[in-house]
Amino acid sequence: MGFGRRLRKYREHREWSLAELARATHYSRGYLSNIENGRKTPTDDLARLCDEALRANGELIAAARGDVVSRLDRTPWQTAELVQRMQASDITPQTLEALQATIEELCCQYSYRDALDLRREAHGWLQHIGGLLRQPTGLRAHQELLVAGGWLALLAGCVEYDLGMRTAAESTRTAAQQLGAEAGHPEIQGWAYEMSAWFALTQGRYRNVVAAAQQGQAVARESSVHVQLIAQEAKARARLGEDGLETLLLSGRELLERLPYPDRPDNHFKVDPAKWDYYAMDVHRLAGDDDLAEQYASVVVNDNLAPDGTELSPMRIGESRVALAVVASRRGDLEQAVDLGLRGLRGPRQSRPSLRMVALELDEELRHRFTGEGRLRDFEEVLRSL
Repeated sequence: MGFGRRLRKYREHREWSLAELARATHYSRGYLSNIENGRKTPTDDLARLCDEALRANGELIAAARGDVVSRLDRTPWQTAELVQRMQASDITPQTLEALQATIEELCCQYSYRDALDLRREAHGWLQHIGGLLRQPTGLRAHQELLVAGGWLALLAGCVEYDLGMRTAAESTRTAAQQLGAEAGHPEIQGWAYEMSAWFALTQGRYRNVVAAAQQGQAVARESSVHVQLIAQEAKARARLGEDGLETLLLSGRELLERLPYPDRPDNHFKVDPAKWDYYAMDVHRLAGDDDLAEQYASVVVNDNLAPDGTELSPMRIGESRVALAVVASRRGDLEQAVDLGLRGLRGPRQSRPSLRMVALELDEELRHRFTGEGRLRDFEEVLRSL
C-alpha cells in the first residue's frame, strides 16, 4: 500500500479530518488531499509530521520511503552486493552508509520479527564486521565499523534476553559496551547500561536497576536513551515503593519533548512519545493509580494497532493488556481480568522476561482478590508456560 492510501487509512482510523491533519502538520488541506490521492509525492518532513501526529509508530515514514523492508526483500542482490564489497575490504563511504541502513532496518524489525531469525541475521553481520576490523582500514572507517558493531551487539543482546538466554545476553551486552567505549559513542554505552538495568529489573534486583540507570544517564545525557534510563529508574523505584515518581516521570517527559522526533520511531533504540506512555502505564499501575494506568494502557494498545488491526508492537500491546487486567482485577471483574491477561500472554512476539515479570504481578493481584476461583487456573496454566 502506497503512502497516500496508508495516510488516509491512519487518518480515518484516528477519526481525524483533513483540516485537523493540516493544522497538526502545517501543510495545507489541499496539499494533503493531493498526497492522499497519489497526485503528489510526500517529503521526508511531511511523512515525519504525519507519523508523529497520527502516532503511526514509523509506519508512515517507512511507507514514504517505499517500505524499506519490502524493497530489500524484493532486491536481495543489494544485500549480497554489500556483503561482497565488505569481504573485498571495499570500505567506501557508500558501503558504510548501506551497512548503517541495513542495521537500522534490523533494529526496526525487533518488535515483530521472529527472535531466533533476527538473532541469526544480527550475528551474521557481526561476523562480517569482525572480519573487517581485523583488516587495515582508515581511522574513520574503523570507528564507523565499531559503531555498527555496537548497535548490532545491542540488538543481538536484547533478542537473546527475550529468548531467555541470560548468559549470552550479558556477554553480548558487555561486548556492546566495550565497542561503544572504543568508538567514543556515549549513546551505545548508554544503551548497554539500559540493558543492564532491564536485566536487573526483570530479575527483581531493583537497587541494581537504579544504579545502572543512573550510570547510564551520566554517560549519555540529553539523548534518547537518557529518557529510557529515567523510565527504568522510575519502574524500579515504583517496585521499591518509593515516592517522588511523578517528579521523575515529569523529568523524563520534559527531556523527551526537547528531543527531535525520531526519523524511525519503530527503531528499538529510539524513544518516541508513544513509547513514553508505555513506561508511564507501568509506573502508574504499580503506584495504584488505576485510572491513569488504564488511560495510558488503552492509548498504547490503540496507538499500536494499524487500521487493518495489525499489531505494530505486539510486545507493548501484550504488556498493556496485562496492565488493563490488573486494573480489572482491582475493580473486582475476574472474567475481564483473566481474559485480558490471557490475551496479553498469547502475543505473537514476546520479551519473555518482561512479560513474565508483569504477568506474575497480575497473578499476585488475582490470588489476593480471588483465592480459590476456578478461572485462576486458566491464567496460571498459561503463565507457567512462560
